[in-house]
Amino acid sequence: QVQLVESGGGLVQPGGSLRLSCAASGITFSTYGISWYRQSPGKERTLVAVIRSAGGSTNYADSVKGRFTISRDNAKNTVYLQMNSLKPDDTAVYYCNAQKERGTGVGLNYWGQGTQVTVSS
Repeated sequence: QVQLVESGGGLVQPGGSLRLSCAASGITFSTYGISWYRQSPGKERTLVAVIRSAGGSTNYADSVKGRFTISRDNAKNTVYLQMNSLKPDDTAVYYCNAQKERGTGVGLNYWGQGTQVTVSS
C-alpha cells in the first residue's frame, strides 16, 4: 500500500520559516519524482516545487523562487520543502505528490493528505 505522509505544517509569522516533510512508503522511492503543490480555499491546486528522480534536478514556481528549497533523502524515502521568508500569500494546504519517472509503471501518481501552513501575525 502506497502512503505519502506530510508533516511540518503549522502557524508561523510573516518572515518566518517552516520545513515540510513528505515520507513515502510502498514505492521504490528513487524512481519517483516528488512534487509539492498547494491549494488555498477557492483556488486551484498549483505546483510549488518538484525534484526529479534522476540527478535530483529541481524546479520552482516563480512565486517561491529564492525562498523555498526542495530536497530529497532517498535513504529515508523522504522529501523536504524548506520554506523561508514566508508571506501571508503562502497560506495553503500543502500536498505531496509522487509520480513514477523510471522503470515499470511510468506515470503512476500518488497524493498525500496535505498539511496546513498558515502565515499570519
